[in-house]
Amino acid sequence: MRRGRRLTETLRVLCETAASSALKRFLGLALLALIAPVTGWAACSGPVADHGARLRLASAGPEGGVGLTFLGHASFLIESPQGVTIVTDYNDMIRAPVTPDIVTMNNAHPTHYTDAVEPGVKFVLRGWDPAGGIATHHVDYRDVKIHNVPTNVREYGGSGGTRYNGNSIFVFDVGDLCLAHLGHLHHTLTPGHLADLGPIDVVMVPVDGAYTLNQDDMIAVLQQIKPKIAVPMHVFTQATLEKFLARAAEFYTVKRANDPSVTLTRATLPGEPEMLVLPGR
Repeated sequence: MRRGRRLTETLRVLCETAASSALKRFLGLALLALIAPVTGWAACSGPVADHGARLRLASAGPEGGVGLTFLGHASFLIESPQGVTIVTDYNDMIRAPVTPDIVTMNNAHPTHYTDAVEPGVKFVLRGWDPAGGIATHHVDYRDVKIHNVPTNVREYGGSGGTRYNGNSIFVFDVGDLCLAHLGHLHHTLTPGHLADLGPIDVVMVPVDGAYTLNQDDMIAVLQQIKPKIAVPMHVFTQATLEKFLARAAEFYTVKRANDPSVTLTRATLPGEPEMLVLPGR
């Protein structure tokens, strides 16, 4: 009888020890996860399982619309709910009516960049590294986060060469929306590009079909990204735009706005993909 009690006590101690060890391992792993350095860039949040809504950090700004104005060519003015202003493909020929807080550029042509940046611009984000490396941008300013995804660009002037990682797509996490400006994109995207982009709500897409990617492949890029809204840019002529819209109509409902400025909110995103044409060139 005494031997049976000793055996029972031994088993109880062993069980408690095993449970304690498991608990210690769990707590150790949890602590390690908390103190481990963050190696990735958390830009646009992924969808919440079974709901389709995006995660929203407690520190994010209040719910509100994101302003998008087509300035011309490949330049847009983006305005956050907290009033942060961003101009894409900032250059000498097209300027916003306000001095922006942040500007992005690509270096395909002088209509996409400048070295003469207005005083008052807080962040100048070039889609290429002037030193020849790979541009890397992670900006967190008020209610805006921006990162770039490097892409390749063709050399002009007859050389036919390629500058690998010589340009960038820029991703803007503004309010509770994710916008992407494809820049002077010259190729379809790899799984790595798509992973770096994250889920995108609105894409600004070049549609010229010549200086950037041909129109069929550009539509294939949109099919890769799967935005709710695509906004044409880099148009050049009405005929070019209409040709692109005719091709895109198989996948997108075409909507033509009367004003170059729109306000975007998550609540008003279309249920089916939409091609939103803002007036201007």
